[in-house]
Amino acid sequence: MDEIFASRDGAVLTLSLNRPLKMNAITRAMYGELLRSLHDAAGDFGIRTVVIRSEGANFTAGNDIHDFMDAPPTGPESEGFQFLQELHNFPKPLIAIVQGNAVGIGTTMLLHCDVVFATQTARFSMPFVSLGLVPEAGSSYLFPMLVGHQRAARIFLTGESFGAEEAREMGLVTIVADDAQEQAMAMAKQISEQPPTAVINTKALLKSRSHEAVSKVMEVEGELFRMALQSDEAMEAFMKFTTRGEKK
Repeated sequence: MDEIFASRDGAVLTLSLNRPLKMNAITRAMYGELLRSLHDAAGDFGIRTVVIRSEGANFTAGNDIHDFMDAPPTGPESEGFQFLQELHNFPKPLIAIVQGNAVGIGTTMLLHCDVVFATQTARFSMPFVSLGLVPEAGSSYLFPMLVGHQRAARIFLTGESFGAEEAREMGLVTIVADDAQEQAMAMAKQISEQPPTAVINTKALLKSRSHEAVSKVMEVEGELFRMALQSDEAMEAFMKFTTRGEKK
């Protein structure tokens, strides 16, 4: 069964994380498939809107820890970093639907989406510091710009999670609803029926103020992230995390 399931309805492409028994934890192979799908969608004029969603009770537990530890990213060419770059540069509207846990990249990727829907079950967290790492996906720039320095610092430095209503109040989520899936797909269809060049140009204008700044921050984050992965404190934090998971 495909762990990234792609389906198309007219001009709307839906990419679904399809590993529910592992809380949709993302492997290198899954990043590679997401990257290829987004790259192809960017060049396909027939696709006007992309929806990112997941199967099961959770959006994603973030990186698959065992896969991540077996082959950590060593350079900007790694699948995970390339996927983040594709998200950042993707020219067409991105809509996300979140339920359950959205951990690490499960939250930071939303900062690159244009509209985010969530159910009441959604729970967001970015525990990079708790794992001996640093934020990624431009989140060290985008998140404080969205919520303010002090709130961002509290969440990043403690690793605390927050719920759907707080995410909406922050501006990370647009709509919280039990029928988030239906509402999101309806909006994706509505946007896909708008004049496509006007949509693409409008998205570019909306991002123009910070696009280059985010690109530069992502480069610095990536380098610090890769350095942190080689540190003793990160290895100790990862071992504690995996040991805790095995005891459950």
